[in-house]
Amino acid sequence: MVSIRPLDYSTTGEFIILSLMIKEITITVEARDEKNSALRDNLIRKELKKNHIKDSQFETVFVKKSIDARHGQLKLHLRYKVYIGEKPDSAGEWNPLWKSCAGAGPERTVIIVGAGPAGLFGALKLLESGIKPVIIERGTQTSQRRKDIALISTRGQVNGDSNYCFGEGGAGTFSDGKLYTRSNKRGDIGSILRIFNYFGADEKILTDAHPHIGTDRLPQVINAMRDKIIELGGEFHFNERVTALVTESKDGKLCVKGVETQNVESGEKGCFYGKAVLLATGHSATDIYKMLAKLAPDSLEAKTFAAGVRVEHPRSLIDSIQYHGRGAEAGLGAAEYRVTTQVDGRGVYSFCMCPGGFVVPSSSGPDEIVVNGMSAAARNSKWSNAAIVVEIRPEDIPESFKAAAEKAGCPQLAGLFFRREIEKLAFENGNGQAAPAQRLTDFLAGRKSADLPASSYTPGLVSSELGSWLPSHISERLKKGFKQIDQSMHGFISDEALMIAPETRTSTPVRILRDKETYECNAIGGLYPAGEGSGYSGGIVSSAMDGENACARIAEIIK
Repeated sequence: MVSIRPLDYSTTGEFIILSLMIKEITITVEARDEKNSALRDNLIRKELKKNHIKDSQFETVFVKKSIDARHGQLKLHLRYKVYIGEKPDSAGEWNPLWKSCAGAGPERTVIIVGAGPAGLFGALKLLESGIKPVIIERGTQTSQRRKDIALISTRGQVNGDSNYCFGEGGAGTFSDGKLYTRSNKRGDIGSILRIFNYFGADEKILTDAHPHIGTDRLPQVINAMRDKIIELGGEFHFNERVTALVTESKDGKLCVKGVETQNVESGEKGCFYGKAVLLATGHSATDIYKMLAKLAPDSLEAKTFAAGVRVEHPRSLIDSIQYHGRGAEAGLGAAEYRVTTQVDGRGVYSFCMCPGGFVVPSSSGPDEIVVNGMSAAARNSKWSNAAIVVEIRPEDIPESFKAAAEKAGCPQLAGLFFRREIEKLAFENGNGQAAPAQRLTDFLAGRKSADLPASSYTPGLVSSELGSWLPSHISERLKKGFKQIDQSMHGFISDEALMIAPETRTSTPVRILRDKETYECNAIGGLYPAGEGSGYSGGIVSSAMDGENACARIAEIIK
């Protein structure tokens, strides 16, 4: 690729055009003009002229699209890479560097616990060095997992090892597949998107400002990743729950050399050994935190997390608010929103907004209720929803839970105990997996809803005065936060707005301590915590990059 050099100017003030040049240019158009190529070329020529580049023949490659609905306007920002005097690079070509690991022995084998994005992308990173990944997953493959998830809605039956949180692909597989992240310093976001595209995700993820795959398509992408890893010599073991780390002492330090497992169907026990263990178990594997608390409590620390509710509106209402009353005729698809504010020293903010989506049951146990959101690729349901949650710092945890964690030998687990209590209270105020719910207007008025609007949440709803059982420091901040949100999104507070509780799994209350440079656990040698369960990432892309980074360090050691 030819780099851009400063332009040379003649004494007459005319500029000399470099024969070869590549420049990125952003133009702004009305939504209806997105496909108007003549207008696009005219606007690009104007931008080139502003940059003292003489009008000439050029070719363009589309780079990124973003919607701008600020200040009452409704525009599209379209970014192009403009090739002047040369042909574009071979667009879309991407050559993976993975190698076969056939014949790799124990010294070139890494155990990966968890088949979510951190585990899968970590496995692909190891394969770049021909290192064998052995992936241990407590849940099932996506085909069976889909059936287990259906039973939650139809029968209220929760499989503790195969649900929205556990199973092939991790928590994001059946929860929208959002790929937007602001974690630019973690790694190459574009590389993660290219890998997803390579395995079957739509090319739009490479150019959309807020890309997502869709829960109807992501399972097939995950299956393709699994098939490639197996083709190259990697292994997958489903329905295998890790029950313990196999450790030894080296130079006075506790080190891991493998994992003990139990098959969730047969009960048969087993062991897997490797040079290192990537621990990528996700934010809901409470048994893993408790295991580490007994083995090495100093490996854990309490961290800030969040809890609140999922708020569902008719999609048409959110579209109208965000598109300034123009709604569906704007032609931009279901509208997104992201809100954040401060209430009494704590953040209140939206998370995992699902335009044109569904609220889904995300419990990982039979005696709890947890909700989440998802949407298909088309984002065309009648509803839009988002988590609205309150920041919870370790000092906000009630003393009773701190005392319980202290008694259990690990004070760092207090947030985990507190989160569990909220989920149990929701179960007690619901009916099976039918979740407690309330109209937003009734919540603000402190009264139980006489009836509830139609909802996408298929297990059903139970009218409940949420403020009567949600911890007061959460409910009171939510009330103030909603009023502030309505000031910027007038109409957000509505009789049609429905609160479904609780949303508690936006992140983990516990962090597994690791070295900043090597990614190795401080207290246990050979153990590499990664992904959402480690407490260092959140979301598909940041977790994928975290798994890659940890496995890159492992590969350096094995080499």
